[in-house]
Amino acid sequence: MPEAPDLEVIKDYLNKRAQGCTVATAQVLRPTVLRPMAGDFAADLPGRELGRFRREGKFLISQLSGDRWLAINPMLTGAIQHCEPKARVYKRTSLLMGLDNGMELRYLDDRQMGMVYYVDTEQLEGIYRLEKQGTDVLADLTLEEFKAGLKKFRGEVKGVLTRGSFISGIGNAYSDEILFAAGISPFRKVGTLKEEELARLHLQCRAVVEDAIDVLRERMGENIHVKIRDFLKVHGKGGEPCPVCGGNISQLNANQRLTNFCRRCQPGMLIRN
Repeated sequence: MPEAPDLEVIKDYLNKRAQGCTVATAQVLRPTVLRPMAGDFAADLPGRELGRFRREGKFLISQLSGDRWLAINPMLTGAIQHCEPKARVYKRTSLLMGLDNGMELRYLDDRQMGMVYYVDTEQLEGIYRLEKQGTDVLADLTLEEFKAGLKKFRGEVKGVLTRGSFISGIGNAYSDEILFAAGISPFRKVGTLKEEELARLHLQCRAVVEDAIDVLRERMGENIHVKIRDFLKVHGKGGEPCPVCGGNISQLNANQRLTNFCRRCQPGMLIRN
């Protein structure tokens, strides 16, 4: 799942390479992901200019000329590719936009779980999940504001982080990284977190994301459709040594979600705290 670090880098890349380009052609190869609320995507989109891209939580949004918007929610396996027309068209390629500078923008999705909305301004406000997102993970949120916002939620801290209605932009991978950096078990109930733990969580939510952006900016290059996760400290590293204590990193699969953590560095029972 592309999360705030990935989408920040992709956003900046597209603002340098695609902003201001006019869409010359549009094709729908796999229509499952498309939500064409403002007209036929392939017929209505050509001739419109791409505006500045922005990120809102886990959405990437661009305003087009003539009161049209693209809003992309990649979900678990969606990705955006910027390439020459001769580049291989993958089986997972769903949408293809030819630009007037000779390049193409493509939306790829292995599981067809993502959603690409083609809407007008009034419809933008009604996009599912977009209007329900919480404060962005990179917003200037004081510790007191952070604690006050968290008090509204119950349940395990990882679930609260990934849900997006408290803090937006964090998914499965970076919630593991944030909780590891903060020394908090992903299974702790938010109501049991102590003052010093809340302070660490507040600090690491932003710090982990900013550090990841720096890494991805250096490594992603033009391959913005490639997910880079090998530099993460615990996520996807089940069975490997913890980079802090040397113990084995634990891995659990529940509800189609992979959770990685260190039992020593992130103490806490799995069921109740």
